[in-house]
Amino acid sequence: MKLTTVSIDLKKHLPADKSDTILFDEELTGFGLRLRRGSGDKVIRNWIIAYRAHGRQRRMIVGSGDVLTAAEARKEAKKLLAKVELGGDPQADKADRREKDDLSLKWVAKQFIEHKDSEAAKRKIKQRSVDLLHHYLLGRRPDSEGNNKKRGKNWRSKRNVNSWLKPLHGVAIDKVTRKEIAARLVAADKHSGTPSAIALRSATSAMFSWAMQMGYVDANPVIDAFQPETPKSRDRVLSDAELAAIWRGVEDHNYGKAVRMLILTAARRSEIGGIRWSEFDDPDNPRTWTLPKERSKNALAHTLPILPMMREIIDQVPKREGLDVLFGFSKAGFTGWSVGKRALDEKLGLLHWTHHDIRRSVASGLGDLGVQPHIVEEILNHRSGHRRGVAGVYNRSPYEKEVRAALALWADHIESIVTGSKRKVIPLTSGRS
Repeated sequence: MKLTTVSIDLKKHLPADKSDTILFDEELTGFGLRLRRGSGDKVIRNWIIAYRAHGRQRRMIVGSGDVLTAAEARKEAKKLLAKVELGGDPQADKADRREKDDLSLKWVAKQFIEHKDSEAAKRKIKQRSVDLLHHYLLGRRPDSEGNNKKRGKNWRSKRNVNSWLKPLHGVAIDKVTRKEIAARLVAADKHSGTPSAIALRSATSAMFSWAMQMGYVDANPVIDAFQPETPKSRDRVLSDAELAAIWRGVEDHNYGKAVRMLILTAARRSEIGGIRWSEFDDPDNPRTWTLPKERSKNALAHTLPILPMMREIIDQVPKREGLDVLFGFSKAGFTGWSVGKRALDEKLGLLHWTHHDIRRSVASGLGDLGVQPHIVEEILNHRSGHRRGVAGVYNRSPYEKEVRAALALWADHIESIVTGSKRKVIPLTSGRS
């Protein structure tokens, strides 16, 4: 018989002595209605299709008889059976879809982070890089907040604790669209700024690229999605007067000492903030400081001499039991840069400068004093120019004497502009006007 809503007689087709039966349609082969007796003698009705695929008998529920009419179920059954005619397997597709639905963006992000954690454990990448991936994909790591608990429950800002991708965490990874990714990038750009949006885009794209390698997705929706305009490279170089003002303006505390070390070494903020006693050749009488490759941006160890002005700062720092770091109150070292700079800016009124501008200013100042570019590069721990290609393979000199002479020249210059005294070391060329 042709299955219709009115053609089904439950008492006739599912008598009291039967608990389960299937009625097949005489017009559409493979289309049927399954009647099953449930609890309380309730009859459960499901429209089904039955077919063979890859040599196996298959049966698949099209929909509930309480939801779909016979006409609606027949229409859906025709679509599914048409796929069978073309060599498809709707039941397998449904199981595959169910499996993919379990692969949410959040689940894949966790697997990606675990993969990166294992790389960090092998020191292939920095743990800091993994923490940033976690921050942008899943939200701030719980253990990264532990050091702030000592400062009071209201100290930590709630801003950006959760990832900007949180609205997509429950979406199946292969169902995430470019439009949805673009919306999250625009939101991050609007509320947290362009650098955060750029970092979010990079982290998300890296996750999807890895997911493609693992077979979780077939495409990366971040490609061609909204791309925040990359900020122009900064070219701010602090004048001698500004460097002298910063040196004199900082107070004799962690921030002040760290900033003066930035001015003397041209190191990065994180490198000085996390400087450790164990990184000196002799903690009691340091003559050199070696930045380990684990803390270096280019994963290369870097050694600088400790000159008198640096040593004077270091000697003022007391050693603390249980803490290897010079500055700060946790194992991570000093992190209060923004707080210190805000107070310094209010005091000095300097405009539009960053701590990284100090590094650029030192490099420019060394050049003005006649220091050769390759020596400046060596001080900055850059591997470009003379270190590239064949030259970099054969020339392994650390230029220790030249680096020491250049930093001594720079320290003498800083002392002269801070105190107004004459230089003790004569520059190789005329200084800045």
